[in-house]
Amino acid sequence: MKYSIIYSSKTGNTEKLADNIKKTLSQDECIYFGVPSSEAACADIIFAGFWTDKGSCDESVAKFLQGLSQKNVFLFGTAGFGRSESYYSKILDNVKKNLSKTCTVIGTFMCQGKMQPSVRARYEGMMEENLETAKELIANFDEALKHPDIHDLEMLTATIQKLS
Repeated sequence: MKYSIIYSSKTGNTEKLADNIKKTLSQDECIYFGVPSSEAACADIIFAGFWTDKGSCDESVAKFLQGLSQKNVFLFGTAGFGRSESYYSKILDNVKKNLSKTCTVIGTFMCQGKMQPSVRARYEGMMEENLETAKELIANFDEALKHPDIHDLEMLTATIQKLS
């Protein structure tokens, strides 16, 4: 089965996941690896990676997914907030809305990923207004700096290997 891996990665998190998928799968079967492109749509399986933007995938991935029909799709992504499967499920449900009913989602994977420094600065600016919430957001930001970590990559590899 020929496959493509497309991804959008603002901070390098999703690119790290995409690289891991490519290393896990047969290189001979890969027909495209990179940013969303119509070339990628020729594959039997599309691995589509995104960073979370307003509770869904970023715009470039959304547009790519909207152009697919009759494809098997594996969705993978990163989000600044982590450790909540219900949060990840909501994101994935929103991403799936970009796919035609003729597409089949064959798997998904989400993990936490680091955020841009400007986000931490915004959280620090909240300290006077809401100290406890700001502390929680900053703690999450600092934890996110470690992700995706080796455990995340191992979990992704195991998820991909189950597809075979």
